[in-house]
Amino acid sequence: MKYLEAFNDFLNKAMIILGGVAVMALMLLATGNVVLRIFSMPYRGAYEIVSFLGAIVIAFALGFTQRRKDHIVVDIVTDKFPGKLQNVIETIADLVIMVFFGLACWQIYVWGIKIVESREVSETLKIPFYPFVFAVAIGFAMLSFTAFIDFLKKLSGREE
Repeated sequence: MKYLEAFNDFLNKAMIILGGVAVMALMLLATGNVVLRIFSMPYRGAYEIVSFLGAIVIAFALGFTQRRKDHIVVDIVTDKFPGKLQNVIETIADLVIMVFFGLACWQIYVWGIKIVESREVSETLKIPFYPFVFAVAIGFAMLSFTAFIDFLKKLSGREE
C-alpha cells in the first residue's frame, strides 16, 4: 500500500506541475492577447488555446485535489452521525467516485479514439482535438485511482 500511495503521489505531483505550467501559459496568452488587442493585433486562435489549456488545468488538478481532500464536501447531515457510520458513508462515497470517474475516463477515451479516427481539428488553428481529450481522460483516471487508494485505506483502517 505504501508503494501504491507513493506512486499515486508522484503521478499527482507531476500532473499538478503540468497543470501549473498550463496556468502560466494561460496567463501569458491572456495578458499578451489583451496587450496586442490595444494595437488591433490579437493572437489568432487565442480562444481555442485558452479552451484547450483550461481543460488541462482542470483535469490535471482532479487527482491532486482528491488526495488533499480539497473537493467541496457537504457534510451538514453526516457530521451528526457516529464516527463509524461516517466512515462507512465516506467509504461508499470513495467507491462511487472511483466507479463513476473510471467510467467517465473510459467514455472520454472512447470519444478520443473517435476523434482520432475522424481527424477532427480546431476551427482556427487546425489543432487536433484528441490530445486534449486524452489529457482529460488521464485526469479522470487519476481521480479514480486516487479514490481507489482512499477506498483501500478506509477498508484496511489506515485512513488518516
